[in-house]
Amino acid sequence: MTRFAKNDNVFYFEEPHTGPDSYEIIRQDGISVVVIHIENHHDDYKGRMARIIDQFLKGQQIQDYLCWYYTPMALEYTAHLKPKVTVYDSMDELSAFRFAPPQLLELEEALFKKADVVFTGGHTLYQAKKDRHHNIHPFPSSIDKDHFQKARKKTADCPDQNHIPHPRFGFFGVIDERFDIELLREVSFRKPDWHFVIIGPVVKIDPAELPKADNIHYLGPKKYDELPQYISHWDMAMVLFAINESTEFISPTKTPEYLSAGLPVISTPIKDVIRPYGEENLVYIADNADTFIAFGEQELRKESRKEWLTKVDEFLADDSWDNTFAKMSLLIENVKKSNGIYV
Repeated sequence: MTRFAKNDNVFYFEEPHTGPDSYEIIRQDGISVVVIHIENHHDDYKGRMARIIDQFLKGQQIQDYLCWYYTPMALEYTAHLKPKVTVYDSMDELSAFRFAPPQLLELEEALFKKADVVFTGGHTLYQAKKDRHHNIHPFPSSIDKDHFQKARKKTADCPDQNHIPHPRFGFFGVIDERFDIELLREVSFRKPDWHFVIIGPVVKIDPAELPKADNIHYLGPKKYDELPQYISHWDMAMVLFAINESTEFISPTKTPEYLSAGLPVISTPIKDVIRPYGEENLVYIADNADTFIAFGEQELRKESRKEWLTKVDEFLADDSWDNTFAKMSLLIENVKKSNGIYV
């Protein structure tokens, strides 16, 4: 969205907050974040949300616009809008997530009918949805290479990580029902001299379910700008997702981000990690604790990663948000030129 904001006004609507019915606009990274407040989320919620959005459009004198959906749930209060173009950016199979609203699948079907163009967050998700729309395109994880390549230059370690011994195996991301708790539990138990650094918020699961050990370190959520400093002091990175219905279509952005940082990666057998990263021998694919430990020991014995890192850089050469932005923009322009009929 920051790329689109360089040439157009981008208004990003957050999930509503509790408060007197109103909205406020906060500028962030060139984007106008629209924060909606709703007094009572149970009393005509959809109608009131729709009215606030209408007030926003009128107040900002917006008549010619595009609607970009990250979730079908927003259709509950925006179905009446008449944008020039409707984009559905399907980043994951949200219906498979814990606590997914029961009406999500029905709303997604309606959004497929309304959308002019659909993007998916990976190839596996594309294969699952490609027959549901005539103009659908896969966009696997892009990266901000300049940001994560900062991790290749050693700086002072972070105060809350500095005391942790090496070797360090790190993970950053949301810790929820997708996180492979049992794999972390077993590997940390069998390798007490390895230390596991976990960065990110715990959501939708009880923190008490997480394994506790002297060699597991939960550092909590960190700012995006802080991540390179943390991961520059890791020895290996982990894509630690359990294999279940909530991860069947996942395409972890952290995979190319770790690689861009120059870190070797061990991943569980996620389809969109196996292909292409596993098949290109850029990432170790571990389907159990035995293979995880074997790959970790193998990597820690290496004296040089120069050849591997050259291969990583060649593979990621065309992977950037700028390229993704250019490709998406072209597809949207095609819709505009054909008045909503893709040719």
